[in-house]
Amino acid sequence: MQEFIDFINQSPLLIKSIASILGVVAVNFVVSLLKRSISGLLQNKDALYGVRKMATYLGYFVSLLLVAAIFSDQMGNLTVALGVAGAGIAFALQEVIASIAGWMALSFGHFYQVGDRVQLGGSKGDVIDIGILRTTIMEMGEWVDGDLYNGRIVRIANSFVFKEPVYNYSADFPFVWDEIKIPVKYGGDFHRAQEILEQVAQEVVGDYVSFAQKTWEKMYRKYAIEQASVQPMISVRANDNWIEYTLRYVVNYKQRRGTMNKIFIRILEEFEATDGAVEIASATFHLVQLPDLNVNLTDLNIKKMN
Repeated sequence: MQEFIDFINQSPLLIKSIASILGVVAVNFVVSLLKRSISGLLQNKDALYGVRKMATYLGYFVSLLLVAAIFSDQMGNLTVALGVAGAGIAFALQEVIASIAGWMALSFGHFYQVGDRVQLGGSKGDVIDIGILRTTIMEMGEWVDGDLYNGRIVRIANSFVFKEPVYNYSADFPFVWDEIKIPVKYGGDFHRAQEILEQVAQEVVGDYVSFAQKTWEKMYRKYAIEQASVQPMISVRANDNWIEYTLRYVVNYKQRRGTMNKIFIRILEEFEATDGAVEIASATFHLVQLPDLNVNLTDLNIKKMN
């Protein structure tokens, strides 16, 4: 036992290492207790997420200060050693360093934040966490149609913000433009068809237009962008088969699929109420007239007799 104590006394580096480990464990324990206490006090999930993240980063900072304080008398030798190994460490950890730089860019550059809908690294979804090294998103699409979750969680390195475009569907304005196409039969009341589309668009998305207009005004003042219209727009195009109406409108980026469903249902109801004055067209083919067929039976009878 005495020999072990003497060995410990003769190994100050070992003592400091043990103290550093115990100190870091203690800091993590306190941070965990703090997070649990905060979870019971805050009900707003966004505020809770932000406070928990701050507690985590505070724990990292305190742990780093604690280790630096314990090894303060050996920092000179440690600096020299790190300087010699710096080139190799930078090469080996270049992706990690790039991810940390990406995290700093995300923190101060406002590329996206938790809750935004983004397309990053070939995956589309809602951001549910931003870590020091990786961004976590709840993926949508792939084998699921529409803007719906498929249940897959994707973690993408933060370094991707420097390598690929970042598509944000909700950065400065929480809406997107969407459009649907409605084919209408020839011979109907096409003026009434357009009135129906205008009425339905105003009914479904009319209340949202005023909010979108205010948000777009802020965009117009912030960026070098033209003054676009957020009012529902209808364009008409005639082709060989039907009259095609295109309804363009703004919608909340999280309600695109549901809004489209409401618009289609209301259009079908209104078209049905016209008693045939306006009808949805389909790719059907009508046989108008058969050509005349002349069959000479006399020649056939002569051939049979011979």
